[in-house]
Amino acid sequence: MSASTQAPAKAAGAAPPGPPPRRRRRLAPTAIGYLLILPTVVVLVGVQGYPLVKLALLSVQDLTQRELFSGLPAPFIGLGNYATILSDPDFLLVVLRTVVFTAANVALTLVLATALALVMRAASRWCRLLLTVVLICVWAMPQVVSTLVFNWLFDYEFGVVNWLIGRLPGVDMNGHDWYANTISGFGVITLIVVWGAIPFVAITLYAGISQVPKELEEAARVDGANGRQIFLRVTYPILRPIYTIVTVLSVIWDFQVFNQVWVARGGRPEPQYQILGVYSFVRAFGVNEYSLGAAIAVITVLLLLVFTVFYIRQSLRRGEID
Repeated sequence: MSASTQAPAKAAGAAPPGPPPRRRRRLAPTAIGYLLILPTVVVLVGVQGYPLVKLALLSVQDLTQRELFSGLPAPFIGLGNYATILSDPDFLLVVLRTVVFTAANVALTLVLATALALVMRAASRWCRLLLTVVLICVWAMPQVVSTLVFNWLFDYEFGVVNWLIGRLPGVDMNGHDWYANTISGFGVITLIVVWGAIPFVAITLYAGISQVPKELEEAARVDGANGRQIFLRVTYPILRPIYTIVTVLSVIWDFQVFNQVWVARGGRPEPQYQILGVYSFVRAFGVNEYSLGAAIAVITVLLLLVFTVFYIRQSLRRGEID
């Protein structure tokens, strides 16, 4: 048999070549990120999206007790509620009061939480554990309970604060009402808000501070920097993204404070104590202007959205967050 006849025989006996192996397609990191946050987005759309849509629809209607109890559709009035609210001088005063109140709360919370986070880093392990447990207990306390406790502390008849200050020579605090003056009254409410806000911010900042390389701080200390300079030049630049997050969250929480003001004033807050959350509730349920209350709530959401977008964009431009 010749070589020419052996080659076809070998070819005939050989197995046919199979198809080339398929390469598995890997998802891009961006697609994986979107898939990971998809459940959260679905939950937020279901829990927050539907109420926001209903709130926006209610704000462009004129819902009264007649439609509420009869089930009749509320008439559509467009932007009439917004025109009424924005032309009301009391509303502009409430917005200004809310902005000042929020700024004071956020500033005081960040300062005290930063100091507490630095103390936790410098403290021993057992002391740090004790502080963490105390902060978690404070964080877990309901707002109504903490407000009632502070009301007892600052009570004009049996308050512990009046009793302690009254023991100072020449100071008479007998029957002193802290809420008689708007500034001192908001000071007490600020203490209540800050007391409940500090635990989350302090623990978050401590988690960030504990990740700062000690070599950088030791190098700055060798170069002659003091504690304040080390924090401002070394620690704070590393913690800027965390400060951005806690600042935005604190503004959102403090801008819509309701329980602390409502409970502190016994469910009847005076006009000088009304901030946006309380003002919206009073207009909606106090005088049965439900659509006006909804319009105020929508404006509150828009103000918070504008602040959040502006603050984050400025942080991105300064390079504080990636």
